[in-house]
Amino acid sequence: MSTEIRANTVLPARREPITLYTADELELVGELALPESRPPRATLVCLHPLPTHGGMMDSHLFRKAAWRLPALADLAVLRFNTRGTASEAGRSEGSFDGGNAERFDVAAALEYAEFNDLPNVWLVGWSFGTDLTLVHGLDPLVQGAVLLSPPLRWSTDEHLRAWAESGKPVHALIPEYDDYLRPDEARRRFAAIPQAEVVGFADTKHLWVGKAEAALDAIVAAVAPEVPTPLPRTWDGPAETRQVNIVDS
Repeated sequence: MSTEIRANTVLPARREPITLYTADELELVGELALPESRPPRATLVCLHPLPTHGGMMDSHLFRKAAWRLPALADLAVLRFNTRGTASEAGRSEGSFDGGNAERFDVAAALEYAEFNDLPNVWLVGWSFGTDLTLVHGLDPLVQGAVLLSPPLRWSTDEHLRAWAESGKPVHALIPEYDDYLRPDEARRRFAAIPQAEVVGFADTKHLWVGKAEAALDAIVAAVAPEVPTPLPRTWDGPAETRQVNIVDS
């Protein structure tokens, strides 16, 4: 019998808690979700929104990515709490550093992916996480970047030029009613990266409330274009329903 995939639906996957170890000797809380019975075709390393405004590894787009995409798209999803950030899984050591020392957090996630032979690694940043991606994520391991609601707050022209010179794909997903950067201005700013694809999303705001399906479809289309989208909205097989306790960082 088909089950409608709802906000709290958890599809089958191999999930395990992980610990990331930073170069400045902190331990970060995370989770890796893998396809249940097949190797992943690609890996999403998720960089969450601003922890001082509620961002964490359980922010709803990343939680839904981890709960759905291993089954629906054969993707590995690595999500974690940056330094000082808490979620139901626990609190990462350290304290928020405004995007500076968080460079060690990004490096630790990529080191984990490399050490564990996770394939075709993409950074998926959301809001604050997009600045971490653009400023700290241009690593040889990284295949490309997906940017959800990028404010371009700390990302400078120098960082954009570096991505341009790398030739790596950049997909910017811009809400029509974003609080910080809307589609027309985003196209102007991202013109510094010739290969960047800027896509506007109608009737959507910064937090993508009610728009998770559109975001996940766009992520999969960017990272694994061979997977048909839109993704299924129903599931034939075992599934769970899970309620997450939202923790204040």
